[in-house]
Order: sequence, then C-alpha cells, then structure tokens
Amino acid sequence: MATQTQSPIAMSNTAASEIRKIMRTKKIPDGYGLRVGVKGGGCSGMSYVLGFDKKRDKDQEFDIDGIPVFMDKRHGLYLMGTTIDYHDGLDARGFTFDNPNATETCGCGSSFAS
Repeated sequence: MATQTQSPIAMSNTAASEIRKIMRTKKIPDGYGLRVGVKGGGCSGMSYVLGFDKKRDKDQEFDIDGIPVFMDKRHGLYLMGTTIDYHDGLDARGFTFDNPNATETCGCGSSFAS
C-alpha cells in the first residue's frame, strides 16, 4: 500500500495543466506518473529530471492536482520547496524550476548547484 506524505515540491496551475495535456495526448499508460528528480551533470553540477515513469522501490509518491508524482527519497533534499512552472511565450517555452536550495544556476536554468 502506498503511503503519501506532503509533497516537497509544488506545481503551478499552468504546469499541472500542461502535464495533464501531455498525459492525455501522449496516452501515458495507467500506473505511470510524473517522475521528478535530479541527476549529476550540467553546467552547474546537477540537472533536473522530469518525465513519465513507473514507481520504483525507493520512490515516494505524491498527488499534486490529481497528477501522480514519483520522486526518489534521496532527491527530496535537493528539491524541497521547488516549484515547477510552465511558460508558453515568444521568449521562452517549457518547464522551469524555481528551487530555493540552488546556490548557483546556469544561464539556461536547466542545472544548479546546492
């Protein structure tokens, strides 16, 4: 039985709407959720992970606006308080991460150091 705790991340309404749209249009299968995490690499040391995946043994599961979200427990330290947003404008398009733990970010915003 899955235990759900309060999510260490938040999601804007715009991001949640875009994720639901992607899940619907790309026909993401039942049992899959949004994987949020970090991995080593990028200009500043760590890069964000955002994609669809099945739940793994070391994952925590959260429900954010009806979206199942999976995150490796070890990544919570780096992502605590992060807000995921989505922009669809002329100057920028895509998902962004507002991470209060980031001490440095690269110019493109896809990697950080903490």
